[in-house]
Amino acid sequence: MSTTPVSDIDLFTDDARLHPYPLHAELRALGPVVYLSRHDVYALTRYRTIRDVLGDWQMYSSAQGTTMNPGMNADLANVITLFLDPPEHTAVRRVLGRPLRPERLRELAPRIEAEAEAIVGRLVDRGEFDAATELAEHLPMTIVSELVGLGEHGRANMLRWAAATWESQGVPNQRVADAAPVVEEFISFAMTEAVPGKLDPDGWAAQLYEAADAGEVSRDRCPFLMLDYVTPSLDTTIYAVSNAVRLFAEHSEQWDLVRSDPTLIPHAINETLRLESPVQQFTRVVTADHTLEGVDLHAGDRVLVLYGSANRDERKYPDPERFDVTRKPSDHLAFGRGEHVCIGMQLARLEMTALLRSLVSRVRRFEILAAEPVLSNALHGMQSLRVRTVT
Repeated sequence: MSTTPVSDIDLFTDDARLHPYPLHAELRALGPVVYLSRHDVYALTRYRTIRDVLGDWQMYSSAQGTTMNPGMNADLANVITLFLDPPEHTAVRRVLGRPLRPERLRELAPRIEAEAEAIVGRLVDRGEFDAATELAEHLPMTIVSELVGLGEHGRANMLRWAAATWESQGVPNQRVADAAPVVEEFISFAMTEAVPGKLDPDGWAAQLYEAADAGEVSRDRCPFLMLDYVTPSLDTTIYAVSNAVRLFAEHSEQWDLVRSDPTLIPHAINETLRLESPVQQFTRVVTADHTLEGVDLHAGDRVLVLYGSANRDERKYPDPERFDVTRKPSDHLAFGRGEHVCIGMQLARLEMTALLRSLVSRVRRFEILAAEPVLSNALHGMQSLRVRTVT
């Protein structure tokens, strides 16, 4: 007989968004599947369960939306790539992924590395800077925003539009309400301004319309696909970089390890993403009645996939609260898994690697002067992180 753990924990209060991990631990202790009575959703809390669910798109569908916002789910269901299932998702993702193929990223790498060297050199020479804005935002806003090719107005507003899109993914609260007009502005821009003749003809956005002309995607879908380039390519990488700097400032012995052996950088990136996952959750909708980990689920039920909890599951990672650059957790779930694994994850790794390589050659210590975490319905990172560097 099915026994369902139940909790009245609210994961969307201000305190829960700023300090999610103690609540995740409470939920993991209750079970791998916990019904959250406040939001009528089944939280998936443990690594193995989440890994398996993410690999089963037939049973756990994205087509009815992947957020906790019913309005957003309804408005964009089967429209944006995040809200699609195969085979349609596969076809659209193929088009979106062309600029992010390995050979394209190899061509882009020297430019990213040179820009990383330049910005790190300037900031370290100053001695004090905001790692969350001046450092972490630099590559996405100088290179990625140009590659998307939305023009000056689009580039000037991309960060604001992306942040609002992420905020809209929470349960209806004040952050969702505040974000709504900004998201509407973004969609209006995509419909009227991000169109052939107003786009950089060599940019990623223009290539979407070329694919539409070739019959690979619907032309009506192209404006919404802009969201798939803008939203995931900025904040997630920015927060990953700022989280890394904060962790290295707090754990100088780990920075010493990386400085003495830069081959640890890929593992340090994975460990940062595991311990402080920039994207904390998405949802899926159950397509057929079945039992998951002893809990009866029914078609139409929504499950909340807690990436941040999975990546700190003590059943998977020994001493999971510890930051350890020698851990090598390449199987973390910060980028998701399965059909919807992050399409831009290799670009994010490229940017993070370039910055860390530049930093290890110049910085002996980071000292935190002031820190302010971001308060977000979906993301986890630093709003501001003022640091002093010791060279």
